Amino acid sequence: MGVDREGGVRHRSGRAVVFAACGVVLLAGCASMPDSGDLRNVESTPRQDTGVRVFAMPPAEDAEPSEIMQGFLEALTSDDPQYDTARKYLTADAARVWRPERSATVLANGPSVVPDREPAGRETTGSLSYVLTGSRVATVDAQQAYAPADGPFRKKVHLTKDAKSGQWRIDSLPQGVVMGKTDFQRNYMSVNKYYFASGPTVGTTGQPVAVADPVFVRSKVDAMTQVVRSLLSGPTHWLGPVVRSSFPTGTALQKGVSGLTPDDRNTLTVPLNADASRVGQAKCTEMATQLLFTLRNLTPTLDSVELQGPGGRLLCELNEQDAESAAWQASAQRPQNLYFLDGKHRLVRLSTGDPTPATLPVPGPLGEGAKELQSVAVSRDEHTVAGVGADGRSLYVTSLASGGSLGDPVVSSQGARPEDRLTRPSWDAAGDLWVADRNPDAQKLYVLKQGAGKPVQVTLPSLPGRIQDVRVAADGVRVAIVVEKDGKQSLLIGRIENEGKPGESPSVLDLHSAAPDLEQVTAMSWAGDSRLLVVGVEQGGVHQMRYVQVDGSTIDGPAPAALSGVKAIAAAEDDRVPLVACSEDGIVRLPSGAQWQKVDKDGTAPVYPG
Repeated sequence: MGVDREGGVRHRSGRAVVFAACGVVLLAGCASMPDSGDLRNVESTPRQDTGVRVFAMPPAEDAEPSEIMQGFLEALTSDDPQYDTARKYLTADAARVWRPERSATVLANGPSVVPDREPAGRETTGSLSYVLTGSRVATVDAQQAYAPADGPFRKKVHLTKDAKSGQWRIDSLPQGVVMGKTDFQRNYMSVNKYYFASGPTVGTTGQPVAVADPVFVRSKVDAMTQVVRSLLSGPTHWLGPVVRSSFPTGTALQKGVSGLTPDDRNTLTVPLNADASRVGQAKCTEMATQLLFTLRNLTPTLDSVELQGPGGRLLCELNEQDAESAAWQASAQRPQNLYFLDGKHRLVRLSTGDPTPATLPVPGPLGEGAKELQSVAVSRDEHTVAGVGADGRSLYVTSLASGGSLGDPVVSSQGARPEDRLTRPSWDAAGDLWVADRNPDAQKLYVLKQGAGKPVQVTLPSLPGRIQDVRVAADGVRVAIVVEKDGKQSLLIGRIENEGKPGESPSVLDLHSAAPDLEQVTAMSWAGDSRLLVVGVEQGGVHQMRYVQVDGSTIDGPAPAALSGVKAIAAAEDDRVPLVACSEDGIVRLPSGAQWQKVDKDGTAPVYPG
């Protein structure tokens, strides 16, 4: 082992250089390389602290083919910005056409490497093939969008021995990079980019609704600049049809810009090319809002952004307060109250701002017991409530004000049993109300514009089971659906498209799994701009409560404290608000840093506005 000129540690067997912040130098553990036989489970580095950076070493002189393979796979997991070291394991032609940024394939335990046994008579001197194998967990595409995956992975890599130098190099390989789950978690992090819903705006303010678009970026390779470039390049393909960006087509960072970082005033200056320099002030404010919402993922202390055009000309600047006035973001809205049904099926509420709140009846007919209820949803402005009757057959909408009347049902189900009738309803930020009819003879999803008028049937794709629960996101362009088939319940996320043309109904499209490793999803709630809180059972029967991302990726960080007998769960997009559940102890809540606390032993159906 030796130290290189830049202060790194050189490890001869693993050929890895590790740098740490503050002058501390650490050595990464590397998989050992056998002199012969098969190569297995190339998981080159255990997960490191966020301050540690890992760099691979170039190939040693006269390295054997197995050493070339080992070194190349280690280089894929390093923090080398342009994979320059990995390219040194390739021939000049292969290095020129290899595109590591095209995709990342994540395997359960890292790639296993075995020699490819060529049929008799095809072996040639100076030519050798290996096969990378493993069990797929996920893929990240060229837009940095994550997607769960399964099934076997098998790709061939070919090596050749240069006739002049006598050095082995890789001359044929798959595009993209491949690594194990542990290395992926060390190398990549999830960040929400923000765009605006194409259609919905908020109430009388007309504010555009911010929509989170999660992507994965390399965490130690100038992450802030990566995220800005990704935001400017536009939304992912899945979300693109329902959102818009305020950045003009062609907008990019000025040539040569890298290392973006806030100054000592917590202001980030973003130099943009000429394509962004001709926008008006209102459009520039929206551009800055997208940037500020996005970059607060990385730097929560970021106070403001400043957009510059060519020559350093100021385009606009925006602080956090102005951004929240320019656009509506679910995670920035703190609900005033929690709502649930008491032992007499009446609607009651608790203040979210009181550490020891008292249960109070709500004004209006549903708080006065005019109708026994099964489930409720309160509009996000907390002015209107929708309630499903105790038999699940009828949906009512009424005001949260004294003196109101209940009126007739706005949606009714003909399902034979209560569990075949209406789901709990939900509201989006635009004030539209959504509810599903679980009647097995005619499953339907309805939307009532502004919670009134004739219900509009939403076009659903072919579902892999019966609807059990539906929750529309605050942004109104994504929906979470729990479906049941053969005794298993799964969580799906769909995109809601609405062209707004007369006579055309909205459609739910492109469903995908948000919790692929859960066999049973028994309760769920939106719990952020791009995440949900779910209660379910893993394969093997382990019951748990945890957060999941809408793209199906695993969220770092601790899960909520365990709770048995959970029947329903309520979370707000603002994570400062306590989680609430209906369990075998009735209504319980989980304040930050505390344990579950009993609220009402007879209560059911807890909800935050939405």
